[in-house]
Amino acid sequence: MGFEQIRLDKHEGIALLTLYRPDRMNAFTGEMMQEIITALDECDADDGVRAVIFTGHGEKAYCAGADLGAGAATFDYDKRADKQALLPDGTPASPIGEDGTIDWSHPLIRDGGGRVSMRIFEAKKPVLGAINGAAVGIGATMTLSMDARLASDNARYGFVFARRGIVPEAASSWFLPRLVGIQTALDWCYSGRLVPAAEAHEKGLVQSVHTQGELVDAAVAKARELTGDSAPVSVALTRHMMWRMLGAPHPMSAHRWDSRVIFARGRSPDAAEGVTSFLEKRAPNFTASVANDYPAFGEFEDAPPYS
Repeated sequence: MGFEQIRLDKHEGIALLTLYRPDRMNAFTGEMMQEIITALDECDADDGVRAVIFTGHGEKAYCAGADLGAGAATFDYDKRADKQALLPDGTPASPIGEDGTIDWSHPLIRDGGGRVSMRIFEAKKPVLGAINGAAVGIGATMTLSMDARLASDNARYGFVFARRGIVPEAASSWFLPRLVGIQTALDWCYSGRLVPAAEAHEKGLVQSVHTQGELVDAAVAKARELTGDSAPVSVALTRHMMWRMLGAPHPMSAHRWDSRVIFARGRSPDAAEGVTSFLEKRAPNFTASVANDYPAFGEFEDAPPYS
């Protein structure tokens, strides 16, 4: 399908998703949110795609954060003029009742950046970020559920929420401390200061730093390294198992899931091919499809409802 605020280019197994708002430093909007989700749906369903790389258009910004075009009402969603119509299902657009009570489960309250982070979290293909410049606000937090972040040497991260009178969003209070530790996460979020690529690399947020001209090629090379010799369904399952077990209360949760997945994959043609190709000293030819053969175990993978 056609997109207005992103570009999606597929080449030799890699999908390059480019945030594309040249006149607004690729600032985030509700339309961009929907297009990103749609593009990831498309990539998950396309067995020709082995990995997805996010980047931004141009050399100045990956994403400058939320589009502040609505001024002071930018984050006051129930007052935004563009939010006053009924939702598609007929739900009143405002979560605030006539008596002043707030329906906290109302879909309008749900954070749009969080929708993107959760969709990346749920992806069945590895997702990498090629952070080509300023990554501020949602431009920073949307990258946290990616599997790796490579940055240009002019990249800057900004967790600037407290400076805008709000708080970190996009589930970043879950992701960021797990990536860089609680002390660094609090430092960056309390102060809202801009974090240069070198510091982001030192603290473990960024895997490597590159010149602008080398960045996307380096991300593509990393994506091929991650996926080139591995079974696509195994990569998809491993991605979900690793991420979800970060929040598991006990290693028994991992043991129960491991056992189910090993049993299911052991019966697949990929397992036979993996062993045979090793013994025959040749490259494997894995045939199972992520779109059609992914063995789901709902008790481990089903997300709790938003409410």
